[in-house]
Amino acid sequence: MSLAAATTSRRLLLLRSRVIASSFTTSTASTGPPLLQCSARTGTKKSRVGPGIRFESLRAFSVSMGRQEFQKIKVKNPMVELDGDEMTRVIWDWIKTKFIYPYLDIDLKYYDLGILYRDKTEDKVTVEAAEAILKYSVGVKCATITPDEARVKEFNLKKMWLSPNGTIRNILGGTVFREPIVIPRIPRLVAGWKEPIIIGRHAHGDQYKAQDFVAPGPGKLELVYTPENGEPERIKVFDYKAGGVALAMYNTDDSISGFAHASFKLALQKKLPLYMSTKNTILKKYDGRFKDIFQEIYESTYKAEFDAKGIWYEHRLIDDMVAQMIKSKGGFIMALKNYDGDVQSDIVAQGFGSLGLMTSVLITPDGKTFESEAAHGTVTRHYREYQKGKETSTNPIASIFAWTRGLIQRGTLDNTSDVVAFAESLESAVIDTVQLDGIMTKDLALASGNEDRDSWVTTSVFLDSVEKRFKASLEAKSLL
Repeated sequence: MSLAAATTSRRLLLLRSRVIASSFTTSTASTGPPLLQCSARTGTKKSRVGPGIRFESLRAFSVSMGRQEFQKIKVKNPMVELDGDEMTRVIWDWIKTKFIYPYLDIDLKYYDLGILYRDKTEDKVTVEAAEAILKYSVGVKCATITPDEARVKEFNLKKMWLSPNGTIRNILGGTVFREPIVIPRIPRLVAGWKEPIIIGRHAHGDQYKAQDFVAPGPGKLELVYTPENGEPERIKVFDYKAGGVALAMYNTDDSISGFAHASFKLALQKKLPLYMSTKNTILKKYDGRFKDIFQEIYESTYKAEFDAKGIWYEHRLIDDMVAQMIKSKGGFIMALKNYDGDVQSDIVAQGFGSLGLMTSVLITPDGKTFESEAAHGTVTRHYREYQKGKETSTNPIASIFAWTRGLIQRGTLDNTSDVVAFAESLESAVIDTVQLDGIMTKDLALASGNEDRDSWVTTSVFLDSVEKRFKASLEAKSLL
């Protein structure tokens, strides 16, 4: 056994008996679900996490029971935690209580991105959270509400605040990659998909930063480009004979280059081929720019490494690529423009069985700055039932994977193999609970064709089942 393996084995051995040195109690607040309070038996200091707390460090600690001491796994550097809304906020707290606090000595920089606190701070908390991720490199995010008119009225908000995800993306830059969590037991709507299909979405510009316009009647539409030191250039777009609509959108070479580097690096890390897809036959200059930049960077920087790993890069037309995707068995990465990536990521998620089985990570071109979250919403309908005191069967898998993917990135950056092993063990426990034990939430049971009540469990029962298998896996690894 190598020294690293022996060290990891000893650390996992210490986890065989999960010693909870913290007494957990819940309190309620008018601004949201139960809050977690953690107080050490060895001291009187308390730390509180919940709505209205913008920033907090949670320092876990070594504990003792009787004559034997137990050491939590040390996470070397801090992680940024971004709390969220509704049912996912409740589940987020349960996950921390069961799988994070009892096992890890971790410094979490806490930011409350719940809709009421974003409103209270006029969304400054979102900017501060993104800046904290830039500082500490790794963030994990709970799902959040992006308010529409109905939500503004429901929460009596000052204004219709922007999507926190969009704000964070604009500050961090980088690319959003969505990857399905493949569980063989869960049938896929696309039966031929056997391996993951990862969607890389260039979450910058295009339609999402465009200016659109309603032409009220006849008239001329032009684009005007004025160089910093030069004369304006006018480009005729269309002569309206009657009313109509128009759209002007943009992107930048720097952003496209960053997208390319992030995509190539992920392909090398995952050892998967990469396809960039556009409609450059129609948008010869706009989409052609994406195609050209990707090809230039591939040839100059990554081709030799791709060849050495036996993988490849190729540009394909978006319509051809989508058809090939449906016919394929999976096992590749697709790099897509903003709108295409937005649409295709949901298609892939549902094709693999459930939106609750999809991870979402934001990675910057240097491969260092990283934010992970579940690729679904706040599950409002289930939260309404929870508020009535009813149990729900809400799928927590993607939220658990938001934590594990963040921990894997943290452990990789810090070169702490035991942190990586811990997170990977938790992921395996989640998958095996469904695959081997047949224990699942209602959405997965329905996807499997089972509608009877005995085929699914509540969220709390599912988490208890994962915890049981997780403990067993740690015990087994400690015997290596």
